[in-house]
Amino acid sequence: MIPATSFQGKRVALFGLGGSGIATARALAEGGADVLAWDDNPESVARAAGEGIATGDLRGTDWAGISSFVLSPGVPLTHPKPHWTVELARGAGVEVIGDIELFARERIATAPTAPFIAITGTNGKSTTTALTAHILQSAGRDTQMGGNIGRAVMTLDAPQPDRHYVVECSSYQIDLAPSVNPTAGVLLNLTPDHLDRHGTMQHYASIKERLVAGSETAIIGVDDIYCAQIADRLERVGKEVVRISKRLPLTDGYFADGSDLMEAIDGRYSRIAFLEGIGSLRGQHNAQNALAAVAACLKVGLDLGEIQAGLESFPGLAHRMEQVGRKGHVLFINDSKATNADAAAPALSSFPRIYWIAGGLPKEGGIEPLRSLFPRIARAYLIGEAAPAFSATLGEAVPYEISGTLAAAVEHAAEDAARDDTSEAVVLLSPACASFDQFKNFEIRGEAFRQAVNAIDGVSAIGGAR
Repeated sequence: MIPATSFQGKRVALFGLGGSGIATARALAEGGADVLAWDDNPESVARAAGEGIATGDLRGTDWAGISSFVLSPGVPLTHPKPHWTVELARGAGVEVIGDIELFARERIATAPTAPFIAITGTNGKSTTTALTAHILQSAGRDTQMGGNIGRAVMTLDAPQPDRHYVVECSSYQIDLAPSVNPTAGVLLNLTPDHLDRHGTMQHYASIKERLVAGSETAIIGVDDIYCAQIADRLERVGKEVVRISKRLPLTDGYFADGSDLMEAIDGRYSRIAFLEGIGSLRGQHNAQNALAAVAACLKVGLDLGEIQAGLESFPGLAHRMEQVGRKGHVLFINDSKATNADAAAPALSSFPRIYWIAGGLPKEGGIEPLRSLFPRIARAYLIGEAAPAFSATLGEAVPYEISGTLAAAVEHAAEDAARDDTSEAVVLLSPACASFDQFKNFEIRGEAFRQAVNAIDGVSAIGGAR
């Protein structure tokens, strides 16, 4: 735990008593704050009270005595309208902040030189966070990873000058962290997302921009117009900006040339790392993730040898293009996290010969956005409620069967892929659907796929993320 000593002796209100909320309340109390916590869910309040956290309805609180209000990132700050607690806090002139802000203040107060890498973006931030932390750990650095991935940030070990922090930040968290100031701030990309909570794309982009604007070095993917404009804007005001691109040669910065990661200085290029043969980092999207991790690790002092070793040993994230098994020339990939068409596109674009398992609870738009990738699909195996609609979209463009269940789909796909005469055939679970018709969540769906694959005679399990 990181005691929030910056709030010692202050009265702090807190709303939102999920896992991170309880952790934040404990950190505040441990740091000497007088905490009053609340939640709209009576069960959450009762659980927190049972764990010794002071609770009380914030509607009846004297806000004049509150110095800070800590809000859970899952609670609306601005759209569709501010939560009632936000209106009370603002009416009393009380700052509204979140757990990332608590961490930022504690780092500055106790160990301001502790290397801090903060990562955001619409897509790829979890993989980039995990990859960056893995490279640092592999190089022997004292590394803590958390935030929007894994552990709540205030449950990490307390800041020390040589302790490295790699923190994934959602837009909700950044919106509640006005003074976040990482050593390296990473903004991977921007596409419309969470607009129900941010109102407009411009507002969403402006929130993401804050993370890199407050950083010592801003590492920005410039393959979309929003991020390219942010990079230009920050550079004009004197910010150190490192541009990365997964598809375009740059005059200055880092870019991908096939599987090679290149550095550009005044138009002169040199290879600094490579992804050839690294199964966990296949695909153009992972080239962007790797470029960001390389740039961030260089910023905090790693050398290229340490970085390359970390890239090569990265196991990947569970359920995200995760290699789970191989039988001869057939590779089995678990991409259960792909719960819509856009999320399935990276995996489908990463392999030339695919036996595709898709379906579940369908999302709006179905798989029509994936049509350009249909030529890569040797055969599709459709499961769940989406099967009839997906079969209609595939039509005569892709051979398919309605397998019904995941177990049947794995069995039939493995048999067909084994007969494929290409050098590598991939049995890919990338459902482009939510899991809720047949599984409680995408993790359970991914584990069911792994178990079905491992039950096939002759399959060799591939170690990796679990």
